[in-house]
Amino acid sequence: MLGDTPAVFQQQTKSYPACGGLLCMLEWLILEFPALFSSAFSPPRMKHCLEAALLLYQPYHQGNMAFTGKYEVESDENYDDFTRKIGIPSDIIEKGRNLKIVTEVAQNGNEFTWSQHYPGGHSMTNKFTIGKEADLETMGGKKFKATVKMEDGKIVADFPNYHHTAEISGGKLVEISTAGGVTYKRISKRIA
Repeated sequence: MLGDTPAVFQQQTKSYPACGGLLCMLEWLILEFPALFSSAFSPPRMKHCLEAALLLYQPYHQGNMAFTGKYEVESDENYDDFTRKIGIPSDIIEKGRNLKIVTEVAQNGNEFTWSQHYPGGHSMTNKFTIGKEADLETMGGKKFKATVKMEDGKIVADFPNYHHTAEISGGKLVEISTAGGVTYKRISKRIA
């Protein structure tokens, strides 16, 4: 279908090689809105159509690359109840309360390096690829295997005794962990 469009339009699509699904989106636009692609095919109209396709495609593309950054804990909810539920000793719960944990995420496509830096110099790093089993580690140092998934722009993982999701919402890292009906929510602001 796109092979039949004027060369100028095809050249516009080459400006966005990172958007693998863009050509499919453009083909859909051509099929659904043929009036946009009438015989009056002018470069400004083609540019406008390409921009519209990019706006429609952008949320999916951004969702794949949105995690890269450095975040510091801003607030949390249900810390005590959750940490007790997953069996963290009370002295560790006390030490961990109100810590300004810094989470650093490096994302390259579906590959992630997810690090948490705690005051006092302790750090923990997990490397994983979406959809592939990986060796991971809990905050407490327990090692386990899991397959991390991406669902509706959220990273989803099942730790040994809780379910965890992470997403970017309003420019902040929002992490939600659930164990036995207790939900812990941690919000971190972007600092880099």
